[in-house]
Amino acid sequence: MFMADLHDIVDTAVAAGSFKTLVAAVTAAGLVDTLKGAGPFTVFAPSDDAFAKLPAGTVDDLVKPENKAKLAAILTLHVMSGKVMAADVAGQKLSPESVNGEALHVDGTNGVTVNGAHVTTADIACTNGVIHVIDEVLLPKA
Repeated sequence: MFMADLHDIVDTAVAAGSFKTLVAAVTAAGLVDTLKGAGPFTVFAPSDDAFAKLPAGTVDDLVKPENKAKLAAILTLHVMSGKVMAADVAGQKLSPESVNGEALHVDGTNGVTVNGAHVTTADIACTNGVIHVIDEVLLPKA
């Protein structure tokens, strides 16, 4: 996809054009500098279509300054330390920890799912990690 000129996770998401809501949310939560950091990170990136599945008004509410902590908790659930490629989880069921401390349930036995969300595009390489596109927004248990 962006093999000739790799970008960091944030710039790759911006360039893809299908993560406008995610990029806006990452900006509102103050996580841009983190995701432009050295990493490596594995990001399960909900597409704009995934955000559109949330109840009406949810995203508008989350990006308000008073909800910054809640938004950050949701977004950090989508990030793991380290670079994990689809082949690394193929045929396995794993429970790695997200950077917000909550365990993720990754199932690579029939395609790849993360907490029930399907990975629709895997292994988008970035200079500081990898992006896997998912079809649902992951929400913390709390």
